[in-house]
Amino acid sequence: MVRTAFVVVGVVVVVLALITGLLWGFQRKLVYLPDAGPVGSADALVPGARDVVLRTSDGLDLAAWHVPGRSPDLVTVLVANGNGGHRGMRAPLARALSAEGLGVLLFDYRGYGGNPGDPTEDGLARDVRAARSYLVEEAGVRPDRLLYFGESLGAAVVTELATEHPPAGLVLRSPFVDLASVAAVHYPLLPVRFLLWDRFPVAERVARVDVPTTVVLGAGDTIVPPEQSRAVADAAAELHRLVEVPGADHNDPVLLDGEAVVEAVLELA
Repeated sequence: MVRTAFVVVGVVVVVLALITGLLWGFQRKLVYLPDAGPVGSADALVPGARDVVLRTSDGLDLAAWHVPGRSPDLVTVLVANGNGGHRGMRAPLARALSAEGLGVLLFDYRGYGGNPGDPTEDGLARDVRAARSYLVEEAGVRPDRLLYFGESLGAAVVTELATEHPPAGLVLRSPFVDLASVAAVHYPLLPVRFLLWDRFPVAERVARVDVPTTVVLGAGDTIVPPEQSRAVADAAAELHRLVEVPGADHNDPVLLDGEAVVEAVLELA
């Protein structure tokens, strides 16, 4: 009986070691889920949008769509996507914001939407800086008329950007406390805090961003637990509002371009 127990424990240890090894080696395949496309036509998906190219500090050219605002006094929304899909899937949000007169920039990270490169935390930081640089230096958008919108992983991306380049406002949709915290929910038996290469410490950074910040979450989110998004809201240096959408799961359309999401942006515009 004792011997059988030792065998079972040994098998469990071996299995966990194998899973840990796979997570170590292939973790970025689990974190980043790019869709190469086809992305579709800018103007066909978002009226008035035009194709633009973003040049990163390490020499990559990234595809993006820019919809100019109706007036220079209205904000332009820099949209940072979540970890899956491509910019074409965020077209409904861009249409809704553009219909209100706001400018919008949709872009794909490296490795997404047919772009070159492989996504990493450092790489995404470079990518979003390229997006901001395009808007400020080429499109002529005033820095005080920029609003950052980040979806899930994108919330981490724009929060990091905001620590260096504060926007007029920050909207974080379904943010997590940090990448390890949300990974631990899905891999509770693994030492994810010691394994992950990319950290994305959202709560830590949003505490240093002194701009109006709105957090939007789905109360039924099965990917990022709602309590993590609430913790980000609690950590925010200048929380404008916490918006909870009843029953909404992480990828439900109501959290893509629903009324609560659009209103959260318009309030800060």
